[in-house]
Amino acid sequence: MDIRKVTERLSVSPQITENDLAAIKSLGFKTILCNRPDGEEGEMQPKIIDLKSGAEDLGLTFLALPFAGAPSPEVIEQQGQMIAAADAPVLAFCRSGTRSITAWALSQAGQGRGPEIIEAAAEAGYDLSGLAAHL
Repeated sequence: MDIRKVTERLSVSPQITENDLAAIKSLGFKTILCNRPDGEEGEMQPKIIDLKSGAEDLGLTFLALPFAGAPSPEVIEQQGQMIAAADAPVLAFCRSGTRSITAWALSQAGQGRGPEIIEAAAEAGYDLSGLAAHL
C-alpha cells in the first residue's frame, strides 16, 4: 500500500485490495472511499462489492463514488460532502490516488485555501498546481 496523508481527515492511495483491509483498519482509518469504477483493469482489479464486504466485516465504513476522467461538478460536490460527513480518518482511493485527491481539492474550492490545498497535495506527492485557478 502507498497511503499518503493529505490532511488529518483525509489520506489517499492507489488501488487497494482485500488483503490490505486489515492493515488499513490497524492504521486507524474509519472510512474507505472508492473513486474507481469496476473493470478499469479487467478481472485483475478488485471489485467494489468485494472490498465493501471485506471492509464492513472489519467494522469499517465503505463508501463508493466511482468516476472516470475529470470529476463532474456533481462528483466534486458529493466527494466533499462524503468526506466531511464520514467518520475520520478517511482513506480515498482510485487507480493512482490522483482522481481522489483532485475531486477532494476541487470540493474545497472557494474557501480561500488554494495555496494550502496545493501544498498539502504536493507533500503527499501529487502536483495539483494546474488547479490553482480553480481553487
